[in-house]
Amino acid sequence: MSSGGFRILHLVKPFIGILPEVEQAKRNVPFREKVLYTAVALFVFLVCSQLPLYGIHTSAGADPFYWARVIMASNRGTCMELGIGPSVTSGLVMQLLSGSKLIEVDTSIPEDVELFQAANKMMGFIICIGQAMAYVVSGMYGSINDIGYVKAAMIVGQLFLATIIVTLLDELLQKGYGFGSGVSLFIATNICESIVWKSFSPQTINRGRGAEFEGALVALFHLTLTRGDKVKAVKEAFYRGNLPNCLNLLATIVVFMIVIYFQGFRVDLPVKSKAQRGYQGNYPIKLFYTSNMPIILQSALVSNIYFLSQLLYKRFGGNFLVRLFGRWEEDQFGGHLSPVGGLAYYISAPKNMQDVLDNPLHAVFYLTFMLSACALFSKTWIEISGSSSRDVAKQLKAQRLFIQGHRETSLKKELDRYIPTAAAFGGLCIGALTGFADFLGAIGSGTGILLAVTTIYEYFEKYEKERAQNMSIY
Repeated sequence: MSSGGFRILHLVKPFIGILPEVEQAKRNVPFREKVLYTAVALFVFLVCSQLPLYGIHTSAGADPFYWARVIMASNRGTCMELGIGPSVTSGLVMQLLSGSKLIEVDTSIPEDVELFQAANKMMGFIICIGQAMAYVVSGMYGSINDIGYVKAAMIVGQLFLATIIVTLLDELLQKGYGFGSGVSLFIATNICESIVWKSFSPQTINRGRGAEFEGALVALFHLTLTRGDKVKAVKEAFYRGNLPNCLNLLATIVVFMIVIYFQGFRVDLPVKSKAQRGYQGNYPIKLFYTSNMPIILQSALVSNIYFLSQLLYKRFGGNFLVRLFGRWEEDQFGGHLSPVGGLAYYISAPKNMQDVLDNPLHAVFYLTFMLSACALFSKTWIEISGSSSRDVAKQLKAQRLFIQGHRETSLKKELDRYIPTAAAFGGLCIGALTGFADFLGAIGSGTGILLAVTTIYEYFEKYEKERAQNMSIY
């Protein structure tokens, strides 16, 4: 593809100079320094997650983003109200534009890569401003008349500044100063926090049967110590509804173990070097080739559908097309809106196995949607992320490596046998595991657990690799 002539990406050129950016690390950052940078980035994110927004009149009432809070690493009424939502949504939009060839990108041209990254960042900032204004106008923080236009503008400004901070923290880690991706780290932290809280929360909730502890394990001990009938107490601790129970916790542990087991599935292609005589190694192609990217993009798609559906239903609830898009009712115990009909309902996860048995059509539609979306996003992601067969073949040729038993000219053809299959099938497996976790009623949702486990495993691998390299130096 030629880089000459005018293309849509060229419209971004005038803005590259003013977009905030973290420079690529020009030196090999020591292991301990990387750990420090990663810890500081996480600390800044957690502080922003607890910093209340200035100028809001109220944050009470139904939460339109309740279903996406954990996965989007957002916290209501704080500077992290939008979380990593704008960044992930912009990645989703740019992927769709690139995949449909509306935006032409040649990853072999450095200028194209730079322009695409700048366009992605700019799109994220535009989405952030749009979402922030929608939040304020829809009355999430109180009526505009009560807040005032100055404070309304300040709220939008705070959310925009928080998105810039999240973007820069993500870049800081990805450009060699820390480990992995900031987005994945923030999501995993939020999910793990949610699982720990729902397991050990000392908060009490009254549902008309007296005070109950929210935490599943705390409730187990409380019920067995205070109830006369121990068998009935244990049964209630394992099967109670609308609150975390021990069965949910066991399901979470089972899913964790299954995902870690699947992480070990890979194909090792034997490679030899032309430059270094006698060098032999392996090029691993994992089952989860695109890691947790498909589930992140799927989550972004669903959360935006939920937000748009709730916004339309609130304004035009009587319209047939709006009701077809999604119908919402306030949850009896949670104090948040739940989808009860339309597209929004059918792409939402069943609450537990009983819900699956009661409405099998919902379960089948949801599982089909998960499998299709994850496989599609996984397959298209490799084309724009520099990890397709063509890109890997170029990298191996640049390092003067070739696959043993095959000619150098057939390198891409050989990689085509594995990489597209690993991407699509890996995406299908991620979708299937997510559905399985949701059907079992795992704490933190199937999507959340998959994101957390894949991120933690990824960080563990990076940590071991860096530690090994550090030890070899000394």
